[in-house]
Amino acid sequence: WNTRPTAHNLFWALKRMRRVIHDSIENKLDMSEVSARLEEEAKKIMDEDIWSNIRLGEYGAQLVPDNATILTHCNAGALATAAFGTAEGVMRVAWYKGKKIKVIATETRPVLQGARLTVWELVKEGIPVTLITDNMVGYVMRKGLVDLVIVGADRVTREGYVVNKIGTYMIALSAKRNNIPFYVAAPTSTIDLESTINDVIIEERNPDEVRKVIDKYITLPEVPALNYAFDITDPDLVTAIITEKGIIKPPFDENLRKILS
Repeated sequence: WNTRPTAHNLFWALKRMRRVIHDSIENKLDMSEVSARLEEEAKKIMDEDIWSNIRLGEYGAQLVPDNATILTHCNAGALATAAFGTAEGVMRVAWYKGKKIKVIATETRPVLQGARLTVWELVKEGIPVTLITDNMVGYVMRKGLVDLVIVGADRVTREGYVVNKIGTYMIALSAKRNNIPFYVAAPTSTIDLESTINDVIIEERNPDEVRKVIDKYITLPEVPALNYAFDITDPDLVTAIITEKGIIKPPFDENLRKILS
């Protein structure tokens, strides 16, 4: 039952599928019936994810002023979910409601999810988007080009630590310094009330992803490279967490439990 180790919703979905298997074994169902039940549960998970993203988007859009410029990082859109997206879902709802938003998307090295996926999604939606390099974030904030930040999350711990794509922590620090709201769009399937931040495993990926861009070496092939896929953002840097059940504000250690109870 292994998945990529950092994202919580993968484990959450696997646990649901395991329960179906265990119940099927206890009821002595044959393999065709087990398969049908697993497919039914998978469809439920997909439908729930779409509904959650739409509701999350509706809550989050309340936080977006008209004419706002939103900075986002990596991809938390329809391509990263069953449909609609989390962070991008907030932008979609705000756009559908007639708010004249603009988006600044980071390229998101080393795999370029922002440049390859987020920009593509937003352009298809008709939402104005500008691409920047990851290391430009602080300067565009200092210049007053960003009104708020909305990112997704791969895991939110019970204390309110946000585990997300590498680079999120630096963005949160810069937002704090520049008095810019930093919002995290995370369905409740991403919230892990069982683990503390010390339990989280940060995935390390192939160092060639850092040494290459689109399969071409940009440095010496033999140079050592670190490739942490995620980082950790402290609760005090987060303005609010947007879920399908509502907007959660600090103190997160108390309010995460309340909204999930």
